[in-house]
Amino acid sequence: MNLVSCGICMNTCGTISPVCFLISNLISDQYMMNSAFSAVELAPSDPILGLTELFKSDNNPNKVNLGVGVYYDDNGNVPLLSCVRLAESKIVAKHRARSYQPIEGNTQYNKLVQTLLFGSDSELLNTNRIITAQTLGGTGALKVGADFLRQIVGCSDVWISDPSWANHQGIFSNAGLKVNVYPYYDPNTRGIAFDRMVEQLKALPQQAIVLLHACCHNPTGVDLTADQWQIVTDIVVDRGLIPFLDIAYQGFGSSLDEDGAVVRLFTEKCQNLVISNSFSKSFSLYGERIGGLSIMSGTAGEAKRVQSQLKRLIRTNYSSPPIHSGALVETVLADSELKAQWVNELTGMRERIKKMRLDLSTNIAKLCPGADFSFITQQKGMFSYSGLTKEQVIKLREEHSVYAVESGRICVAALNSQNVEFVSDAISKVIL
Repeated sequence: MNLVSCGICMNTCGTISPVCFLISNLISDQYMMNSAFSAVELAPSDPILGLTELFKSDNNPNKVNLGVGVYYDDNGNVPLLSCVRLAESKIVAKHRARSYQPIEGNTQYNKLVQTLLFGSDSELLNTNRIITAQTLGGTGALKVGADFLRQIVGCSDVWISDPSWANHQGIFSNAGLKVNVYPYYDPNTRGIAFDRMVEQLKALPQQAIVLLHACCHNPTGVDLTADQWQIVTDIVVDRGLIPFLDIAYQGFGSSLDEDGAVVRLFTEKCQNLVISNSFSKSFSLYGERIGGLSIMSGTAGEAKRVQSQLKRLIRTNYSSPPIHSGALVETVLADSELKAQWVNELTGMRERIKKMRLDLSTNIAKLCPGADFSFITQQKGMFSYSGLTKEQVIKLREEHSVYAVESGRICVAALNSQNVEFVSDAISKVIL
């Protein structure tokens, strides 16, 4: 017989007695009533992370996950870029100490971020009007920027595109800002509802924050044209709005220089500008959490005061950023050979995505002649609004083990030469 130690009567007996069992439950219930966390409700699962859990539990060997926002190579792996591997070898060979960084991060890294965003020939870089802080990825940059605009500038409202990256809503809302939306995507034309977007922007109050995707719009993949950007910047200036540019995919659209053109356009017309950037995708450094927050002020003195307040916000949040991730990016960008290698590898990633767009569109046209998916080839970046309905997405998942977000957004970077025909066939079957 297995003896059981009873926590109620402190005796050792063959079983816990019914009386002791009842008392134990009463004590447990009383404990739960006194718990400070007993009223905490279960949070809804993240739509993308929840989708990944479903994907993992699927036993189909041909399953494909088009939901997660990560770049994969043609073998279905997250790549370790050669330039990053070489940079890491150089860093490790120096055997550097691991002391705290400044609150705003690595000074050289911050200067290189500015050069990448604003251009090496930008006169702004010599005016001291721009300050940059190394942040915990693009998400960290967005949060610090949102805190600054709410707590220090006193803004109350932010306007984001409809649709936008799902986390934009939560980041700005948790910073205390009221989140509103402006029209952006038109599902009927699979383009931009530009007239309605302009109408909304013209009606915004002064000092309203407008969050804009500088390139490779997430989740639609549909970007404004150069002429449309001119109109938007004019509205921002005329209405006295605060532009907040999110540029998480520089280099994934057309090129580093072309994707950064929107940033330079705003610097030419605006006095104030907030920019969040990320190296998660372009350097394939997802887990290293490396990005930056840059703010352009009207004068050098203004910028100095802005920096002082940013440092206070960061100090009470995460104190200072980590060393290794910034050192990796700094080492690559500061070395002409490594930077050239990075640009070449980034070009390869961008061109592979374009090929997957073309292959998907071409395959579906062959399999389903009445369906026109050529719009996918006009979109830019890692994502695409595929035009699939919620019902079709569910059918795609349940009948073909192809996983996508229910909005119809797919990560084109998850396609490869081994699975694109399978995915094309599955999509053709659910749209028939």
